[in-house]
Amino acid sequence: MTSSVWHPFTQHGLHEPIPLVVRGEGAALYTADGARIIDAISSWWVTTHGHCNPRIMAAIREQTERLDQLIFAGWTHEPAEELARGLRAIMPENLTRVFFSDSGSTSVEVALKMALGFWAAREEPRHHILVMEHSYHGDTIGAMSVGARGVFNRAYEPLLFDVTVVPCPVEGHEQAAFDALERACARGDAAAFIVEPLVLGAGGMLIYTLGALAEMKAICERHGVLFIADEVMTGWGRTGTLLASEQAGISPDILCLSKGLTGGSLPLAVTMASEPVYMAHYGTDRASMFFHSSSYTANPVACAAANANLAIWRDEPVLERVADLKKRQSAMLASLARLPGIINPRQAGTIIAFDVETKGATGYLADIGPVVRERCRKEGVLLRPLGNTIYVMPPFCIEQDDLLTIENVIRRALVGD
Repeated sequence: MTSSVWHPFTQHGLHEPIPLVVRGEGAALYTADGARIIDAISSWWVTTHGHCNPRIMAAIREQTERLDQLIFAGWTHEPAEELARGLRAIMPENLTRVFFSDSGSTSVEVALKMALGFWAAREEPRHHILVMEHSYHGDTIGAMSVGARGVFNRAYEPLLFDVTVVPCPVEGHEQAAFDALERACARGDAAAFIVEPLVLGAGGMLIYTLGALAEMKAICERHGVLFIADEVMTGWGRTGTLLASEQAGISPDILCLSKGLTGGSLPLAVTMASEPVYMAHYGTDRASMFFHSSSYTANPVACAAANANLAIWRDEPVLERVADLKKRQSAMLASLARLPGIINPRQAGTIIAFDVETKGATGYLADIGPVVRERCRKEGVLLRPLGNTIYVMPPFCIEQDDLLTIENVIRRALVGD
């Protein structure tokens, strides 16, 4: 039977197979034809504790019997209140306010609007957003505007607003990035600088140093530019700590969280803001309130899932699992890096990546990406290379046998049987 579904990031004209998944457990997915598929990328970076984690599933079931949905404008519910308290307890102390949305992209939209609203309330003409080269922050209009321009968004260029791009401070290019950021901040019209701390995900799993991250935050502070940390992918243990930002000893003015917020089980996001950002929108004039919402803001069932995730972080040795996976990932990377044609092997916490030399196109549309993806699918591994960049980012619960299978399948896909 022909499907009517239009899948994301899929060229249906190529008629590539689209497996039907019927069940998930731990680090594995199961298809309708009985195949077991190892989820090597946490189903687009969301699944932290494994698919259908029992504690999270139990919290979801319990909440569905109490309250399914509630308008959040002028009303509240306990799952959201509990989640806000829980986030305040573990996130940077300066982030005192929690605004709910439903995806990483919308959390970025919220952050941008908060930043612009902050300066508008102060009646200061700061309306320019600074961004990092090769960054990705989502696929809604504002999020695309602050991301890298290219094949992802070329068709929508007329809708995107202008930004100032700062070079990514990869090794050897730090000073150029610092100088560019200094110049952009010194102009006096910059409202905010938005970054993916430590790792640029969709841009090719590019990694820069903690020192560079700290220096960029210091530059913004000197010029009063708000610092937005998009930790949608890097948060919840992916880089070895709860947040990537904490490794650099910095606290952003605005923080975006999603993906692992619910352990990857349900869509939910938050944008956390400092008290000055909140107070800029506070008053008795209704015209100065923060104008943003969606129908499913702070959905009670999703909040219950997030609370279960926070409970897992409180009660279980999550960071020990992260540290163990980081060590095992290092071994895999060292082994694969010895293959011919592998360049720039790199790691940040549980994320490993490397590039494959290719004679054809590089970047997202490199031909080797679909070839590796299809070979892995046939051998029971869900992998989705970023063009000629191959990365592995599995759930923290993955067993060593599955990790070794991922390594061997990648090896065969690159060098043959």
